[in-house]
Amino acid sequence: MNASFRILLAALLVGPGLAMAAVEPKRSLTVGYYDFPPAIYSDTAGQARGPLVELTRAVIERAGYAASFRALPSARLYAGLRDGSIDVWPGAPGKPELAADTLEGEATLTHISLNLYHRADTPPPTLPQGLAGRGVIVINGYNYWPGVNRLLHDPALNIRLHRTSSHTSALQMLTHRRADFLLDYQVPVNQAQQQLRMAPLPYQRLHHVPIRFIASRRVPDTEAVLQALDRAYAELVAAGVDTSLPGE
Repeated sequence: MNASFRILLAALLVGPGLAMAAVEPKRSLTVGYYDFPPAIYSDTAGQARGPLVELTRAVIERAGYAASFRALPSARLYAGLRDGSIDVWPGAPGKPELAADTLEGEATLTHISLNLYHRADTPPPTLPQGLAGRGVIVINGYNYWPGVNRLLHDPALNIRLHRTSSHTSALQMLTHRRADFLLDYQVPVNQAQQQLRMAPLPYQRLHHVPIRFIASRRVPDTEAVLQALDRAYAELVAAGVDTSLPGE
């Protein structure tokens, strides 16, 4: 067997394996979210949109994975993280109901504020007694921190909860005096006020929390995945990529 033939045979044997490795698909991470416009939301075709979607996709692809987005109500999103049908959620850390089933990344993508809004002709309440017997508007599908939930459902305060499905309807309910206060997040309220051409409402900030990657413990190599995402985010920042998200 001459040298040129041996080289050709080696190329035929090794070449297909190299080609298969080159086109091997990236491991896909299922990213769960619920609508939080304008940062992350579903468009009319059901596709994930918003700057948090683009940032999350960029980080995941930089880390060597592919991203698949899935919109869910908060309760089903949490269930998906617990059973592993959702791999990653760009969300708020410190949820007690997720502590046993998730790990949290360290990179902070942005911050969100949870505020208690009131009309300009309504004085700010002294918490918690200022809410006793009053009406508070909340958004369906949103999950709040344990302390806030305890406040809302404290029988001694007898708070009347008024539920609605959108931030614009919540603002309209407040301005039309359907309730005394609105509990909502600042970023979507800012957008809704612009849509309604409303002047900004006064508010009290209840929480200001970071948004980080939350990964299901059912994900293979959960810690390695989170470390790769944190590292990829740091690399994007170091490369001068604009990672800013809608501010407050």
